[in-house]
Amino acid sequence: MVMNTRLVFARFLAILVLVIPGLMAMKGFLMMKDALFLYYAEHGNDQISSGFQWLSFGGGLLLFAAGMSFLGGWILFRDRKRNYVGPRFRSKNTTEQAETPGKLS
Repeated sequence: MVMNTRLVFARFLAILVLVIPGLMAMKGFLMMKDALFLYYAEHGNDQISSGFQWLSFGGGLLLFAAGMSFLGGWILFRDRKRNYVGPRFRSKNTTEQAETPGKLS
């Protein structure tokens, strides 16, 4: 069975679209973890002036928030399309489509 190369390429791009934000979130989490660890590891040493790495922590927080927001939004979009979400997360136009029989417009 010969697979269509266009379909294979489209699926590969779809995987990349999901993997790249996941890697961003992972890198951001590791940057935040390393900033906290270095602060606590250097805290007891009197020979080193222990300062918190705010730039590293802030960049990690930004990467983590961006990656997780993209993945969370993608999952919510997919679940809305398949009607897997609860009434709180349904779009506003789909809940108003069902009209009651006794309602006058």
